[in-house]
Amino acid sequence: MTPPRLAIALTLEEGRSVSDGMGGGRLEWQPVGKLWGEMRSGSGRLQASGEGARSVVTWRILVRSAPASDPRRPKPGQRFALRDGLRHFLIDSVAEEDPQGRYLICIASEEGAA
Repeated sequence: MTPPRLAIALTLEEGRSVSDGMGGGRLEWQPVGKLWGEMRSGSGRLQASGEGARSVVTWRILVRSAPASDPRRPKPGQRFALRDGLRHFLIDSVAEEDPQGRYLICIASEEGAA
């Protein structure tokens, strides 16, 4: 197996509910750690929503593995931020890439205006 090129700096973020002071709340993303990854785009689709059409692209993001107890191990529901938060990739699933557990494959969705 050829070692991957983990050349893209990613910030792993976790969403936390924060009170808005009026009885409601909002989701605020907090950094958990910095990771280096390899990214490959997958399929894309147009998704209709109440705010209009959105382009959704699936990405395969490979990162170095970490023990299950390590907060820097990605989990579904977290996201990666790229380029100082200009792009975000919501993590849909995480699986070990190889039998030795050296790398993790994160399938993530990037959303943007169509």
